Amino acid sequence: MHIVPFKAIFPNLDYLQSVDGFFSTVKEDYPEYMESGFFSRTEKEAIYLYQIRRQNRQFTGVICSSKIEDYLNGFIKKHEFTIASKEQRQLHLLLRRKAIVKPILLTYPDVPEIEDLIQNILSNYEPDFNIEFSEEGAHHLIWTVTHPDLIATFQDLFEKHVPFSYIADGHHRTSTSALLYNRAKTPEQRQKYNALLCAFFPASQIDIYDFNRVVELDDMSMSSFLVQLSAVFDMKPIEKARKPEGKFEIIMHIAPDEWYSLKWKVKILELYKDKNVLLDCALLDEWVLKGILNMENLKENLLISYVEGPKDLQGIEKKVRKNNQAIGFSLYPVHFDEMVALVDQGEVLPPKSTWFEPRMKNGLVVLEF
Repeated sequence: MHIVPFKAIFPNLDYLQSVDGFFSTVKEDYPEYMESGFFSRTEKEAIYLYQIRRQNRQFTGVICSSKIEDYLNGFIKKHEFTIASKEQRQLHLLLRRKAIVKPILLTYPDVPEIEDLIQNILSNYEPDFNIEFSEEGAHHLIWTVTHPDLIATFQDLFEKHVPFSYIADGHHRTSTSALLYNRAKTPEQRQKYNALLCAFFPASQIDIYDFNRVVELDDMSMSSFLVQLSAVFDMKPIEKARKPEGKFEIIMHIAPDEWYSLKWKVKILELYKDKNVLLDCALLDEWVLKGILNMENLKENLLISYVEGPKDLQGIEKKVRKNNQAIGFSLYPVHFDEMVALVDQGEVLPPKSTWFEPRMKNGLVVLEF
């Protein structure tokens, strides 16, 4: 990977009366905030270390600029398709702001040499920013690295040891930046748009959660659905709510308070014995949502809603409670190695297969173009 230092734009913390309120509105209101003096530009190009500290977990990564050409040439890899309507919205925001206000979250297999360099800086220097987000219960810290030798070392290590990186969060922001670059009319425009704001977090510094589904039955009765479901699963009622204990088990919830363990029948799994990576979310989409419920265009189907893993089973229960014809499915999380294997084979994951942490804040580090 080719990483590039840049002159960041940071918020003026002295002007912030409500940290949570300010950063929750930056995505839409950045131009007004910038004009009013809530942001200021740094004088030197730098690479930045970004750390998020929570009570039981901390995440540390490197923020820098990367060339959009790395994405177009396949060095920055995607794991899901994008939607044109969302790209249109992102395009509007980018052109209005003339800036990228949130880094793309990229991940890669751990590299000890990069980790050692990061830890050396964290141990010997104080952070330039330490911002507490009370609603989230976390501190976001930033170290500015301007020394030419340190920057060169980071660049050398990434070029030698990180041939590819994988988009964890920010597919639409990335594809929209590529769209701007490809449609540039002049060399000056291409140069301006040839930059991505990136946050590189190694695999050990991200968490991959499950991404669960709640599906509303349309013109099918619950009894008919359960009968057809029993043809593809071994179904067993369970006394209380729990998450799946491993791959190929899905936990199903239906109103008012029924929970089932679903395990794929052997005859179903046998059909995929030659497949290197097999995901529960892909099987659920194929055999249940499409196969039984005849659903198409799953990413935009209004009968499907998604519940990110950090909301736990309560998030599923809350949605099911609102509709007696709703069924909740709790899935086992996709493993990092499974995602990498699929992407390296040129495949993408089913829509809403993974929920990555950490989630960075809009407006904490800004790249202007």
